[in-house]
Amino acid sequence: MSFAPTSLYERSSWLQSFQAMFRRPARLQIAALCVRENNGGREVLMVTSKSSRRWILPKGWPIMSRKPHRTAAIEAYEEAGVVGKARKKPFASFKSYKGADAGLRLKTDVLVYRVDVDEMVRNYPEKGKRTVTWVPVEKAIKMADEPGLAKVLRRLIK
Repeated sequence: MSFAPTSLYERSSWLQSFQAMFRRPARLQIAALCVRENNGGREVLMVTSKSSRRWILPKGWPIMSRKPHRTAAIEAYEEAGVVGKARKKPFASFKSYKGADAGLRLKTDVLVYRVDVDEMVRNYPEKGKRTVTWVPVEKAIKMADEPGLAKVLRRLIK
């Protein structure tokens, strides 16, 4: 079934609504920066996006019934099997785009919370949908597809 406005008013109203989608302020996403010490070096957890397979941090839309740092911990669990505690204060933020692989780019602001990892579980909601890997911070910076994410990761070196 297709949508065909029948009057000039319906056409202009529909067009205005469509155009407004692209003029709205940036959307907010919450990311989990999972960090661990391994053999004397610091490592970061990176995951691939489901469709474009770009290397990113676990992230998602805010959960309105949860505080942002709790959302970060939930995203880390759902996307990578991380069980841990997210720090209450944001570690950093950066600008990104959602849906870049589908051709529709929605500007997003990403609020990053550091997650102290207690353990990794074998079964989690998105197992098999993403590649999950721990890498040294320097390698994570090179893997990051987005300049904003690379800048956030560089803060771990200082």
